[in-house]
Amino acid sequence: MSRSRMVPVFSILLAAALLLAGIPARADEAQEINRMLKQGQQDKALERANNFLATHPKDAQVRFIKGLILTEQNKSAEAIKVFTGITDDYPELPEPYNNLAVLYASQGQYEKAKTALEMAINTHPSYATAHENLGDIYAKMASQAYDKALQLDKGNANAQAKLALIKDVFAKPAPRQPAKTVLAASAPASAPVTAKPVAPATAVAAPALAVAKPAAPAIKPAVEPAKASEPAKPVAAEKPAPETGKDDSNEAILSALHAWSEAWSAKNVSAYLKSYAPDLILAKGESRANWEKTRKERITKPKSIAVTIASPEVKISDATHAKVTFKQIYRSSGLNSETWKTLLMVKSNGKWLILEERIGR
Repeated sequence: MSRSRMVPVFSILLAAALLLAGIPARADEAQEINRMLKQGQQDKALERANNFLATHPKDAQVRFIKGLILTEQNKSAEAIKVFTGITDDYPELPEPYNNLAVLYASQGQYEKAKTALEMAINTHPSYATAHENLGDIYAKMASQAYDKALQLDKGNANAQAKLALIKDVFAKPAPRQPAKTVLAASAPASAPVTAKPVAPATAVAAPALAVAKPAAPAIKPAVEPAKASEPAKPVAAEKPAPETGKDDSNEAILSALHAWSEAWSAKNVSAYLKSYAPDLILAKGESRANWEKTRKERITKPKSIAVTIASPEVKISDATHAKVTFKQIYRSSGLNSETWKTLLMVKSNGKWLILEERIGR
C-alpha cells in the first residue's frame, strides 16, 4: 500500500484479499473477472460478475470483486451496498467491514467508518490493519475537533499545539512495509483502486485511499523434522551440552494445535475454549465473557464445520513461550475459507495454550 499520496496518510486498506477459496470452478471465474478488472475492462468485468451472481448469488468472492469494480468506477453507493450485503451474509469476515470503512472515510463519514472498523475488530480482534485504521480515523476526528475549537477560540494555544502535532505526525510518516494481506491459494490479485479524495473540512487534509495489491502468499513447506545429530567428538575432555526438550516441545505444541482444530471441527465448545490461556490477549476493551459468547455462536451456528491445519511451523522462544504459523483451511455449511494464521502459545501447568490469535504470518 502506497503512503506517499496521503496527508495525513491513513493506513486504511480496501482489503482485496477476501479469505474465500470456493470450489475450483468458482475460483476460476473469480480469477477471470479479476483479470479483466486489472486490464481496465471494468464494464466487461462487472457484466461477467453480474452474470455469474445471477446463478450464484451467495458467492462471497465474486461479490467482493464486484464491490472493488464499483469502487474503481466511483460508484460508492453501489459498492457500499455490495459490501454491506456481504457483512449481512458473512458477519465473521472482517475485510468487508474494512472496505466499508474506506468508502465511508472517502466521503468524510468518519463516524460510520469508525463503527465499521469496530465491527471488523470485534469479528477478528487480532486484525492489525483494522486497529491501525481505527487509530487513523480517531486522529482525523481529533483534528476536526481541534479545528472547531480554534474556530471558536483562535487564541487557544493548546488546540493549536495539538492540531500541529497531528499534522506533524502524518506529514512525514515513517516508511512502512506494505500491509500484508492474506489470500486464498485460488483467489486472484487485484489492481490498485484509488478512492476519490474528499475536500478537507479541517486543517488536516482528507485521505486519498488506495486498494492494497494482494498476492498469494508463498506457501512455505512444512518444517523439516530435526535430524539426529552425530555424537560430538571430545575436545579437550569437554563435550558440548546436547539440546534437550525442543523436539518434545514441538510435538506437544503441534498436539495442542490439532486438539484445538479437532474440538472446533467437532463443535465441542467446551474443549475449544479450554485451548485458550486464562490470560488470553483480546482486543482492547473486549471482555473474556463477550469473546467466549461470540465464539460459541460462531461454532454452534453452522450445521457442520471442518478445520484443517496445513504447513505448521513452530518457533520456540523459551521453555514456556512459542509461536506457531500455519495455513487454516475452514469448511462449513455456510462458508469456505483459507488463511494464514499465527498463534502465540504459552505453557501453563504442563499444557500448551493459546495466548494470542493473529491473522496472517
